[in-house]
Amino acid sequence: MKLSKRMKEIREKVNLEKEYSLEDAIQTLKDFSKVKFTESLDCAIRLGVDPRHADQMVRGTVSLPHGTGKTVKVLVFAKGDAVQQALDAGAEYAGFEEFIEKVKGGWADIDVVIATPDTMSEVGKLGRILGPRGLMPNPKSGTVTKDVATAVTEVKAGKIEFRVDKTGIIHVSLGKLNFSSEQLVDNTLAFITTIIKLRPSSAKGTYVKSLYLSSTMGPGLEISKDEISSIK
Repeated sequence: MKLSKRMKEIREKVNLEKEYSLEDAIQTLKDFSKVKFTESLDCAIRLGVDPRHADQMVRGTVSLPHGTGKTVKVLVFAKGDAVQQALDAGAEYAGFEEFIEKVKGGWADIDVVIATPDTMSEVGKLGRILGPRGLMPNPKSGTVTKDVATAVTEVKAGKIEFRVDKTGIIHVSLGKLNFSSEQLVDNTLAFITTIIKLRPSSAKGTYVKSLYLSSTMGPGLEISKDEISSIK
């Protein structure tokens, strides 16, 4: 496959075989970001778990200190006073029956879905639609809650949800490359620290097998295993 001029330059100037510190990897990705849009900082972390076993399923949320840099569109399934509370907190959409029908009809202009417990009997029926898109509300991720105002505020401030896939890898975006290097390091450390705290007791051997940082259109750079092991 023919390489673009930009990719040829990256391969000539970036050592893809070495292990990088977080600071060096982020600065390298920033230096070689020459596309016409603001790239995201993406992370792929491979864990020594077997997600086929329920006790080794790693999933959760983390509030990134400096947010994601993305505009997040939030839908809240709620009734009564909770509808206005969600809207006041910044949700783009809030309600019940009308949004149940919109989702059934294929509406997809949302990034996060939050629901109050009293709506879940109907929202649960949307699992086949919301589940594959990673939008199904879940108590473990804080997206099924009576306190919709707090949930919306946290999501808008940079709270992200993650889940290990069937190959043992978690993929997340940790901000935009126009953030400062220090901000991106902070976000990355917050994510890694959370992953380490969630280590299943049944996981044996090396837990974090590898971690790569990349930009949307840039190379993947492996982070030093020594640095990862020093993070608590």
